[in-house]
Amino acid sequence: MTANTADARTVSAQVPDHGLSQEQLQEAFYDLDEHDHPEGGSTMLGFWIYLMSDCLIFAMLFAAYGVLGGNFAAGPGPKELFELPLIALNTAMLLFSSITYGFAMLAMEKGSVKGTQLWLLVTGFFGLCFLGIEIYEFTHLIMEGAGPWRSGFLTAFFSLVGTHGLHVTFGLIWLVTLVIQVGMKGLIPANKRRLMCLSLFWHFLDVIWIGVFTFVYLMGML
Repeated sequence: MTANTADARTVSAQVPDHGLSQEQLQEAFYDLDEHDHPEGGSTMLGFWIYLMSDCLIFAMLFAAYGVLGGNFAAGPGPKELFELPLIALNTAMLLFSSITYGFAMLAMEKGSVKGTQLWLLVTGFFGLCFLGIEIYEFTHLIMEGAGPWRSGFLTAFFSLVGTHGLHVTFGLIWLVTLVIQVGMKGLIPANKRRLMCLSLFWHFLDVIWIGVFTFVYLMGML
C-alpha cells in the first residue's frame, strides 16, 4: 500500500460519505480544513504599504525638481509663468474637498447613506474644480510655448504636478464608484472600509499638494 492510498483512506474515514467519489471527499476535506481570515485587517495594512510606496514616488519627483528647478535653458522661470492667485484658488478647492470628505465620514459613522453620498458628491465637485484649474494652467503654459520639453525646470514641474493631478483623477473615479456602491449595498462593513481607504488617500493627496504649493509655487515666486 502506497502512502497516497493510506492518506486517501484516512481522509475518507474523517469525512462522512454522502455518495461522493474519493477525489470529491479529498476536496471536501481540504475545504473544511481552511481557517477563517479576519476581514479588513490585511486590506488596511496593504493600503498603508501602498501609500508608503506613493510617498517614495513623490519624494523622487520632489528631488528631481530640486535638482532641475533652476535649469531654465534661457527660457521663462516661475516668476514669469505662475499665477499665484489662481494657484491659491486651486489650493483652496482641494482643501475644501478634504473638509467635505470629513463630513462624509461623519455621516458614515451616523449610518446616514444619503448624507454620506451627498458629501462625497460635494467632495467630487471640489476635486473636479481643482482638476479643471490645473488643466487650464497646463494648457495656458503649453500655448505660451512653456511645455515640458522647453527646459529641465518645466520637465520637472509638469512631472511633479501632473503626477499629483493623475492621482486626483483616480481618486475621483474611486469616489464615484463608492457613491454607487453605497447606494446599492448601503454602509456595509466592506463599504466602510473602502471609504476609510479613500479617506487616507484623499488626505494624503492634500498633504502632497501643500508641499507642491510651498516648494514649487511659493518658493519659485520668491
